[in-house]
Amino acid sequence: MGDEVLTERRGRVVILTINRPEARNAINLAVATALSEALDAAEHDDDCLVVILTGADDKAFSAGMDLKAFARGEAPITEKGFAGITKRNFPKPIIAAVNGSALAGGFEIVLSCDLVVAASHAKFGIPEAARGLIAGGGGLIRLAKRIPRAVALELALTAAPIDADRALAVGLVNRVVPSDALLSTALELAEQIAKNAPLAIRISKQVMLESIELDEEAGWKLNDASFGAIGRSHDAMEGAIAFAEKREPTWTGA
Repeated sequence: MGDEVLTERRGRVVILTINRPEARNAINLAVATALSEALDAAEHDDDCLVVILTGADDKAFSAGMDLKAFARGEAPITEKGFAGITKRNFPKPIIAAVNGSALAGGFEIVLSCDLVVAASHAKFGIPEAARGLIAGGGGLIRLAKRIPRAVALELALTAAPIDADRALAVGLVNRVVPSDALLSTALELAEQIAKNAPLAIRISKQVMLESIELDEEAGWKLNDASFGAIGRSHDAMEGAIAFAEKREPTWTGA
């Protein structure tokens, strides 16, 4: 792996940075491959509980597909989708730390993450309709599941972006902070998650995301089966004992 995606560890948090600031962090095949490999490594790293994904510099999280590379016949897609992430079923929480504009495929990368911390100057949008295209990297699938349908349709049909404050107001973003506080805020959120039991984190994400596609009866079946399984885990017992003993739990992830 080259320097297309930088990897940094902070305790049980892995920070991945798309590193093409000269191209507004646009995604070419090298970036897609590097990001896919970095996410594979984080997924199989038992010491990593949360991933933060961000972009280099403060102008753009990602401008989406590198159109110059695409014109040369290079598609930035792996078996895990655009940028190696959009079709990925990643079991651990991913926090997007949006350091600037996230447009087109860049926005679809954000929608592949679970939580979003945005710099106050960030912008979000799927402008493909203005270019005679549609958002093909999952934006049309995921957006109306994340924000009200009318707002999702507005973004898709007008091709106009929204700013960070409106993104916060419609529930797309968890926090809006000054640019210089972006990474520290994302880390604070990640570390708050990472204090909890690894198995409980993973199954909570799994049940919540899978139940979106289910009716209530099927959702309850998934919920009850998951609750029964985790209730028999070592960490569930450790959590109860640690609470009774007034100490911090020692999680094993099992």
